[in-house]
Parts: sequence; structure tokens; C-alpha cells
Amino acid sequence: MSEQIQPAAGAPDVPEMPAPRVQERRAVGMPGLPFLLLALLVIAGGAGLVVAGGARANGQGGALAGTMIAVGIVIVLVAFVTLFGLTQVAPGSARVCQLFGRYQGTIRQDGLRWVNPLTSRRKISTRLRNHETAVLKVNDAYGNPIELAAVVVWQVRDTAQAVFEVDNFVKFVGIQTDTAVRHIATNYPYDAHDGQALSLRGNSEDITERLSAEIAARVEAAGVKIIESRFTHLAYAPEIASAMLQRQQAGAIVSARQTIVDGAVGMVESALARIAEQGIVELDEERKASMVSNLLVVLCGDRAAQPVLNTGTLYQ
Repeated sequence: MSEQIQPAAGAPDVPEMPAPRVQERRAVGMPGLPFLLLALLVIAGGAGLVVAGGARANGQGGALAGTMIAVGIVIVLVAFVTLFGLTQVAPGSARVCQLFGRYQGTIRQDGLRWVNPLTSRRKISTRLRNHETAVLKVNDAYGNPIELAAVVVWQVRDTAQAVFEVDNFVKFVGIQTDTAVRHIATNYPYDAHDGQALSLRGNSEDITERLSAEIAARVEAAGVKIIESRFTHLAYAPEIASAMLQRQQAGAIVSARQTIVDGAVGMVESALARIAEQGIVELDEERKASMVSNLLVVLCGDRAAQPVLNTGTLYQ
């Protein structure tokens, strides 16, 4: 079985749950099929003893016949009662056994098993499960309203803790997952303005790791293991979505312009260097400045260039 997810370094504070008072252990029992065959043989023997006692009573057998009948009936009843200890366990499930309120152990081995017939046996699924939160509306670290939802893959790790530490472990996982998603959303911004801090949109892998760590810490007391968690929905709330879209578009335009300018400066520098290297024309400082200006306008402009033929000189 894989290890429990541990809190990531630098993760937001996670709650400290109380230590579990009970841990899973194997229930005392035996394979069910051999016991079933043995019990049927015992029942057949007891029934035979009753029949033999009845036959002896008809032949004036006296007290011995009555004793044989009584012993045969007791054997049949005891063997029949022990058959109630047979339990079928399907793959991906377990049985939590209790005797007069005390935890006796868990049956995880699939197939037919026999345990104490006086115990109560509660079925617990150990298969992988999904929990998908509803779309939650919260404020991020900058106070902007956002909408987000997540899906969590989880599995019961300790059946005893799942049954005895919480009232309803399925509902417990759902509530704690919603709480962790809200807590993570309020600790990080949707988009980092400075581009350095962690953000929900820009650092989704790191954030989901921290989300998994926080959920794991919250549900550990219930004997639940978190396999994975992912955001399935992340967006600004409708009331600010248009404004934030304009801000994102403006940032994209500024970033694109910066890239264009950096590339244009490099192209101009390369052009001047090659002209000087190949001696195509001698350029004084004024002609260099004019050429740089023209090239930057052509390269950085968002419209097609309109060429102008100069029939004179720069000085006339």
C-alpha cells in the first residue's frame, strides 16, 4: 500500500487532528469453506444421533435413547449457530467485526471466511472513490471573488478508524475537502501581479500538491488516504470576469510589445554591424540615428510600412 501524502514544504498551516484511538488489526478467524464442510458433517452426525436415539426408544431403549436424542439435538443446534459466522468478502471490500461493542478486527481477505458468529460485521468498501466538490465561490488572497471546484481521489486506508473515529467517513471526507479547497483559495491569488508569488492559475501543480497535503492532514484521523486532487474549475466570478479579462489582455499586449522591441533592437544592432563590417556605406552618427529610427518604426509598427524614396540628402 502506498504511503500517505505528506504536507509539502512551505504549505499553508494545516489543522492538527486528534490521534486515533483505535487502529485496524486482523480479525481472528479461519477459511470458511473447510469450516462449512466440517459443520455440515457435524450436523449430519447430530441428526444421525437423533435418528439412532429414536430407533432405540422404539425398542424400549430407556434413558440412553433420551440422552442420545438430547445430545444430537444440541449438536445440531450448536453447529447450525456456528454457521452464522460464515462471511463472504468480495474483492475491494472488508468487514469490520464487533463483539458486544468491542472492536475485534477486520476481515480483508476475499472469499468465504468464518469468524465468531456472535460478532456483528459491517461492510466497508476499500475501492478507490471520487469526490467532486460543487463550484465554490470564494475570495482569493487579493480579495477578488473567484469560482473553483476540485475532484479528489481517495481510499479507505484503516477501516477501524473510518468506522469508529468519525460518524460518517464519506460525509467527513466531503466536508473536509470543501474546507481545504476554500482555505487554499484564500491563501493564494488567482494571478500573481508581480509574477513571483505562487498563484492558482500560474502554479497549478504546486497548488494541487499543497491541496492534497492539506486534505490528507484533515482526513488522516478518519483512516482515509488521499491519492490525488485536481482543480476541475477555476475562473473569476462573473461580476469581475470582464474587468480581469481586460487586465490580462493588457498584460499580454505589454509582454508582446516588449518581446517585439527586444527583437527589433537586436535586428537593428545586427544590421548596423554588418553594414560596417562589409563597408557598404559610411554612416556618420546622424545617419545611424536616422536609420535606427526608421528600422525601429518598421519593425515595431503594427501596420505595413509605407516606403518613402529620398531623392536628396539628409542635409537638404
